[in-house]
Amino acid sequence: METRRILMRSLAVAVVIASVIWTTTGTEIVYSCCTKVSTAKVTDPIIEIRMQRLSLPCVKAVIFETEQGKFCSDPRQRWVEKKVKQFL
Repeated sequence: METRRILMRSLAVAVVIASVIWTTTGTEIVYSCCTKVSTAKVTDPIIEIRMQRLSLPCVKAVIFETEQGKFCSDPRQRWVEKKVKQFL
């Protein structure tokens, strides 16, 4: 009887662990491109600027790389155009 209880507990723990792993790994698709853009100004020093073309799911964007990370910006924003011209 005790063995059966231990087996049931072990099975329950295994099911919980498997469901947590399944829900955390299968819920988000990660793309290596910008899938949306921001209009917020990048104020950190810029290391590199790249242009990204529209190719779904990727959107047209200017990618500013800083020490803090990469930022996907709307290329139609006036401040983005100025930053690109300054960098070139």
